[in-house]
Parts: sequence; structure tokens; C-alpha cells
Amino acid sequence: MVSNDFVYPLAPSPSAKPDPKLPNLGRDKHGLPFYHPQQRTRVVRTTAYTHSESDHVKYGPRNAIGTSLKYTNQVRSAAADWSVYPLGTKFRVKGQPYLYVVDDYGSALVGTGTIDIYQPSRALMRKWGRRVVEITVVQWGSSELSMQKLSDRRKFRHCDRMYAALQKQRGNAAYAKAK
Repeated sequence: MVSNDFVYPLAPSPSAKPDPKLPNLGRDKHGLPFYHPQQRTRVVRTTAYTHSESDHVKYGPRNAIGTSLKYTNQVRSAAADWSVYPLGTKFRVKGQPYLYVVDDYGSALVGTGTIDIYQPSRALMRKWGRRVVEITVVQWGSSELSMQKLSDRRKFRHCDRMYAALQKQRGNAAYAKAK
């Protein structure tokens, strides 16, 4: 359904549950599973943000890497814990025509599988709200580039936590091979 440039996502399908043949990676604080990287279709909690929120005003319409947040008919920005969805990860939301790219992060996202969907206005942000959706990872981003961008920001607790989680994954050969 389309309304004022808003395409409603479709409900997740039962097949998007974690594959029991893959290692169980536990659940986040919202009770949703962390998926093994080999499983590209997954059910995730999403929230929405906009550049005019009080905690984002100082950055303006810029993402964590300093480029403009994207909101076009083809590509849109998203924020996530870079140790779950590394910088540059591309995904699609079931029922939407857009390709999302993880080019931002947020302190509230660290330690969760939640993805924050960028919306250019407060009205669209409220319209999205909080939704559980099905996504398909089209291409994994770069853990190395994520670590590089986070390395000089480690004085911030959320950046340090993502950096440490990425370092831990680096030592886990099974995890690295999966991406």
C-alpha cells in the first residue's frame, strides 16, 4: 500500500525464523533472535528516526560517515549496530521497492538487532513508528571499514562496544566465513 510516498511493508513470513541447523546466537533485549550471518532472510525490529530529532540536530541530515542521509525512490539510509549489520550492509524490506544501506548507527541500537529506518520528516517517522518486519540482506557490509570508522570514536561507549564486538567476531573463524 502506498500513501504520501509511504510504502507499507508486508508482514513477515514464518519461514524467516532462525534456521535450527545454524548456531543459536541468542536474543536481544527485545526478545528477537540474533541471526547467523548465513541466514539472509530474517525478522527484525525496526524503529524510525529523522535528522530533526533532538539527538540528531547537531549532525543535521548527515550519517555517521559524514555523507548525506539517503531517501530516494531507489536507496534509503538505515542505522544499526555495526557489529550486527556492518557499515555498507544492503537489505530490502519485504513489500517495499527500496534498497536500504546501513550508513549510520545509534547508541540505542548497540547490542540489539534493531534497525533504525531514516525518514526525512517527523510525520513519516511517526508513521513508521516501531514495526517488526522481514528483511533480506542483499549484501553484507564491511566489518573492517566499520572498525576503521569506529577506531577513533572509541571514547564513546556505544562506539567502543561495537568495536569490541567486531574484534571478537574477527577471532571467530566460523562467523567470519559466513559473511
